[in-house]
Amino acid sequence: MKNCIVLAIILCMANALTLANCKVHAKKLHLRKTKIVGFEWKNCGEPEAPAVLSTLDLSPDPIVIPGDLAATASGSTTVELAAPLSLNMTLEKEVAGFWVKIPCLEDLGSCHYPDACDLLTQVIPPGQDCPEPMHTYGLPCHCPFKAGTYSLPPSDFYIPDTDLPYWLTNGNYRIQGVLGAMGKELGCLKIALSLHSNDRN
Repeated sequence: MKNCIVLAIILCMANALTLANCKVHAKKLHLRKTKIVGFEWKNCGEPEAPAVLSTLDLSPDPIVIPGDLAATASGSTTVELAAPLSLNMTLEKEVAGFWVKIPCLEDLGSCHYPDACDLLTQVIPPGQDCPEPMHTYGLPCHCPFKAGTYSLPPSDFYIPDTDLPYWLTNGNYRIQGVLGAMGKELGCLKIALSLHSNDRN
């Protein structure tokens, strides 16, 4: 379901806004300490959209990388979500009071992914158990996702030290993800946050 896909995306974003280990080969900078501040989210799909995220709580604020993250989430879908599931991501940065769209660079940024199911397969190969705590709570991490309601109880994660693409600098960001299939929008999520980091080498 979209909850699983969105969780994967959000937790990777929390892991410094990269699709961590999703075969992104851009030049990267090492950040000694990164903070994600003011994380906010909302659904942006039609009222009758099949897939919605009902709740998502991340703490602490700011989220410190590397560091601990507590998360809880719930969502639902009224239809089965099966491949191919298109995913359109739009990433914008605030520059001098204006929002500037960041283009798709090395499969990161404002990109169109023909199949989000394939992205999940790259992160979690078939036959491999879903990562914790999804495995413990029986949450799926591969397509297809059956119609239904899913929830992630309060869970603790550790976000390791992370490398960022060289162009992902400090500032305010907006991210929108639109999930679709067969030309129909299935769900939409908007995220806003600020990225702050100190020493780079």
